[in-house]
Amino acid sequence: MTSTPLITAAELRERLGEENLRIIDATVHLTFDADGAHVASGRESYLQGHLPGAVFVDQIADLSDPDGEAPFAAAPSEKFASVIGAAGIGDESTAVVYDTVNGIWATRLWWQFGLEGFDNVLVLDGGYAAWTEAALPTETGESSYPASTFSAARRPERIVSTDEVAASTEDSSVLLVNALDRESFAGGHIPGSVNVPFGELVDEAGKLKPLDDLRALFSDAGALDPAVRPVTYCGGGIAATAAALALRTLGRDDVAVYDGSMNAWTADPARPLA
Repeated sequence: MTSTPLITAAELRERLGEENLRIIDATVHLTFDADGAHVASGRESYLQGHLPGAVFVDQIADLSDPDGEAPFAAAPSEKFASVIGAAGIGDESTAVVYDTVNGIWATRLWWQFGLEGFDNVLVLDGGYAAWTEAALPTETGESSYPASTFSAARRPERIVSTDEVAASTEDSSVLLVNALDRESFAGGHIPGSVNVPFGELVDEAGKLKPLDDLRALFSDAGALDPAVRPVTYCGGGIAATAAALALRTLGRDDVAVYDGSMNAWTADPARPLA
């Protein structure tokens, strides 16, 4: 069990070469246009440059469930275990995840590890940008680790369904935390939600803000109240994991993620929006 979910570039540099260290590039490219959201694998950008020894894991193709209630739904436990084990991450590994974009794909994989009962996972604070800005070494092409055995043990309390969220709108012990930007939140959100935008959790360099700043954001929203259980959500269950990680740094280990998020909630036009 790690004491913090973050590792700095300098700290990771000192640990390169450790026998059980496994570094994972979790990049997904997300773009928006008039037709909506589009995702593309980060494999090509990984091949063009990645941390020494890092492997690439395709979260869209390999760690999402095409039969889930919304796009990006978390893959079943056995699928996750198969993919992660094949990538060389086993029960004795220390996993470090990062991405080359805005960090939320790294936190998504961090959350999926935790969902499957694995806590020895860290997120590179500031991601690939922090590594390269520190002039630390990178590699190109494909890297790999020997295949390993990963034992998944799902924690059902860390993920909630649309039916559970619908019920929670009448439950004062659950606090829905929307991690989208303030404009999107104002345009429509699940009734009873509060807004803590994921973009406000990090500084200009993409690193998590100091704990006092995070504490103020979440405290103002009521998410640090011990009488409530935070459930984070966003558009598709990705940015929600950044809020979950920030809450974890503040000591909350009871956070759940609404995996389907607004994609699933708005699939039925009868569901209310505030």
